[in-house]
Amino acid sequence: MEQTMTVNGRSYRIVRLLGKGKGGYSYLAEDEAGRYTLKQIHHEPCRYYQFGDKLAAELRDYERLRKAGVPVPELLDFDREQERILKEYVDGETVYDLVLRDALEPRLYEEMEALAARLQAQGLNIDYFPTNFLLREGRLVYVDYECNDYMEQWDFAHWGRNYWAKTPEFLACAAERGDLPAGEEEHP
Repeated sequence: MEQTMTVNGRSYRIVRLLGKGKGGYSYLAEDEAGRYTLKQIHHEPCRYYQFGDKLAAELRDYERLRKAGVPVPELLDFDREQERILKEYVDGETVYDLVLRDALEPRLYEEMEALAARLQAQGLNIDYFPTNFLLREGRLVYVDYECNDYMEQWDFAHWGRNYWAKTPEFLACAAERGDLPAGEEEHP
């Protein structure tokens, strides 16, 4: 049986789960006009993050990110009652996958450092975890809408960069997710 989800009464066929984050499940969805990312907000507890109104936060953060010049997928629609967001689908490999394959080009790391410096100057942090970044036409796109007020402990230099290479932190995370061949987690 085919699964569908609606946003403001419009139906979308769910192709597959793209990922689960702190705030929701993201799905690849499609209709006769194209493909989209459909995010369903969830209310599962997160031991290290406190939420208020997740949908309102996503909408507010989308505007903050756009104003800050962060490349993000376009927000196409949202359904307040069902707590769903429909946004542009960005196809491609994540930075996480590139790191796993030892294929992250140095220029992408440099691009991220420059973006992080601009965000710090504007008093913002984003979630620098590499599953949140895909390549579109050779440039990084931040596919999450999460942003927060700047805190040094969560900036790229002090936290994010630990996951943009095969560091002990990255390898431990990849092993926990089951993404490493046996034995690789022992050799950073």
